[in-house]
Amino acid sequence: MACKVVDFSPRRVTFAALVLASCGGSPPGGPGPGGGGGSGGATPPQTGGGPQSDSGGTVSGPSGGSVGTGGGSGGAGGSPAAGGTTSGAGGSSTGGVPAVCASTYDNPIIWEDLPDLEVTRVGDAYYYTASTFHYSPGAPILRSYDLVHWEYVGHSVPVLDFDSSYDLDGGRAYVNGIWASTLRYRESNQTFYWMGCMHNAGGGYVFTAQSPEGPWEKHQSQACYYDMGLLIDDDDKMYVAYGNDTISVAQLSDDGFSQVQAQQVFDTPSNLSGPLEGSRFYHIGDSYYIFSTQYANGEYVLRSTSGPFGPYELQPFAVQVPFAGAGAGASPHQGGIVETQEGDFYYLGFNDSYPAGRIPVMAPITWEDGWPVLGRVDDKWGASYPFPNLPCGAGMVSPPANPNTFSESTLGPEWEWNHNPDNTKWSSGEGLVLQAATVTSDLYSARNTLTRRMPGPTPTATIELDYSSMQSGDVAGLAALRDVSAWLGVKKGADGATRVVMTSGVNLDSSWNTSSTGSEVASEAIDGGTIWLRVEANIRTDAGGGTAKFHYSTDGTTFTELGNTLTMNKNWTFFLGYRFGIFSYATTGLGGSVTVKSFEITQD
Repeated sequence: MACKVVDFSPRRVTFAALVLASCGGSPPGGPGPGGGGGSGGATPPQTGGGPQSDSGGTVSGPSGGSVGTGGGSGGAGGSPAAGGTTSGAGGSSTGGVPAVCASTYDNPIIWEDLPDLEVTRVGDAYYYTASTFHYSPGAPILRSYDLVHWEYVGHSVPVLDFDSSYDLDGGRAYVNGIWASTLRYRESNQTFYWMGCMHNAGGGYVFTAQSPEGPWEKHQSQACYYDMGLLIDDDDKMYVAYGNDTISVAQLSDDGFSQVQAQQVFDTPSNLSGPLEGSRFYHIGDSYYIFSTQYANGEYVLRSTSGPFGPYELQPFAVQVPFAGAGAGASPHQGGIVETQEGDFYYLGFNDSYPAGRIPVMAPITWEDGWPVLGRVDDKWGASYPFPNLPCGAGMVSPPANPNTFSESTLGPEWEWNHNPDNTKWSSGEGLVLQAATVTSDLYSARNTLTRRMPGPTPTATIELDYSSMQSGDVAGLAALRDVSAWLGVKKGADGATRVVMTSGVNLDSSWNTSSTGSEVASEAIDGGTIWLRVEANIRTDAGGGTAKFHYSTDGTTFTELGNTLTMNKNWTFFLGYRFGIFSYATTGLGGSVTVKSFEITQD
């Protein structure tokens, strides 16, 4: 009979883990491509590949990862998820002693804004892609070896050169750009394919690379497929599932750059509370599956036993499942599945958890009569589950440099600019030098604002800023950046005097035009040429979260709070979560600059 494990309550963890191991996590009908026996059942033996094809070769090793000592849930950037620790996530070497992971992992697996995700396996490595909208470079790639500990390794889209609005030079593209996209690996030519449809401005594109670190090559796509999911089938044919309300499937040309045929395969039933979208496409055994979300209530599954073009049946998979993990938020949804090399299956989706954004969560799945079943804890999405049956990957991934002194000529893949930067106006190597690139009084119009996702739950970012080369009228500092923003920075007046200023009420309207450039709340005269600026945030949805406080220091040791506390916007309509933003702009004329000597994130 089919294996079914749907309760991972703490008292049943051992039993559940044993059942998962014995079931192999495989759907009925035989082993998946990564190994692991199925449970037999009435379904015919599996003839197709699993959802993630194994490259069959070696996988490139971690980039500078060092061995740590383990911990709970990992995360990216060295910031743990709830209950986890950063030790073991690229921690200090212990003379070759293998990392040891906890027996469970916690949700969220990464407490950062990484939405519209897809995870694909290549050999023993897992790769994760996410939406980035107007941030550049776009479509980050993260890597893991155990699905719990992750590192940033690159971006599929090096620059948003699809439309002039992405340059923030006379136009703007807030909330446009890279929405739900797809990343898969093709064994036949050992190539990664990223595909996306630029929302509102830019069209459809395919980017390809032999390595996730790049270089990535840009190709124009014949069509712009909304919320697409790519399937590279067992016969090497390529298909995409896509659409909003009406789900369609298109077969692509051999190179993946044009369309051979397309067909509507499913219309959202009228009894659902909203349209289906966010497709992820798989061929498992003798069935084709399209995972689709009904934003933001949950996840549904379409299944066809007659080929990629259907017909398809619909079943709920994870609809309005309460989330028991840290950070609170709504019901997890809009994700996909991945099969481990041991034959176990996991579903990864995101949880709306503003002001942090949409943060990834993970749960094991089993199969019953050919349909996926979500593992639950007391009928909820679990706060924790048994650790995957994989070698601990904590010591194989590297967190970003912290503190980051910008000693390299390139920026790490954890960094993204607000729109495309003017590359003639910044440099890195001896600190981060930001020349004022825009004459404006509006932070949202200022080019070359460099951003980092805020890692939950209570991140504090501190920069050491050399402002000695600012010109009169220049403004530079550190922001809590979203559609309702505030910042702490240095202003240089017409008389040459400098002040540290806290400014609040920096807002966008519902059309993402600037409604307010903000007002000064407090300021203090400063001199000496160097200042430390700090933003202390709490990005939890619950437990008093949704705040940011601002502090400065003239010696790097004693900090003084300045201004008021920002009440962060928890509305979903901007989609993206809050980020730390380092900015520099001019209000009268170009020519000035600042140097960021260091950037550091800590957790309270």
